Amino acid sequence: MAIEHKDIAAIREDYSKGVLTEKDTLENPFGQFQLWFDQALASAVLEPNAMVLGTINKLGYPSTRVVLLKDLKADGLSFFTNYRSQKGQDIERNAKVSLLFFWGELQRQVRIEGEVSFLTDEDSDEYFASRPKGSQIGAWSSPQSQIIADRSILENRVEELEQQFKEMDEIPRPKFWGGYLVKPVSFEFWQGRSSRLHDRIVYSKEGDSWVKNRLAP
Repeated sequence: MAIEHKDIAAIREDYSKGVLTEKDTLENPFGQFQLWFDQALASAVLEPNAMVLGTINKLGYPSTRVVLLKDLKADGLSFFTNYRSQKGQDIERNAKVSLLFFWGELQRQVRIEGEVSFLTDEDSDEYFASRPKGSQIGAWSSPQSQIIADRSILENRVEELEQQFKEMDEIPRPKFWGGYLVKPVSFEFWQGRSSRLHDRIVYSKEGDSWVKNRLAP
């Protein structure tokens, strides 16, 4: 049964779980992000490391998908993928991206804009080695983002690779798969408030410093 437009328009929730003031936030946005991320972990948020990655595709349209944050470094946030995927191709053409974390249980979100660079081979090798064997074979088997006739192509490829790697203690990382580092130029911390008068604190990179301001909701 289709949902009528008027029913969708009636969906609303009043936000009342927290406040965010300038004095509540740390001077460094990485520290603030770590604080909120730790609170999301402690609150049993479902997959707190899930983030929406936004790129610009070859036609100039924004393209988004959910990926998983795998590390928070001193200068950026890292994730891993197939370099030949659509997002990998988008990044090759335009290294400017956005990230969005939404922690609904806390009525919070964090928006990040930045530029992407490759992680080192050592970082990518280390993370790939930590993955379950099934995920490692999955990385080898999938021509990510390419059109395939049906699922049997993947399943047959997985069977082939399981045989190929069955005697190996360590499966090597495919060269077309690895990590990226997003180096932020802005962070926005959003706390839901009643009557849609939300709190928004934005950090902007100016030289080697971060400037913090409040935005109207």
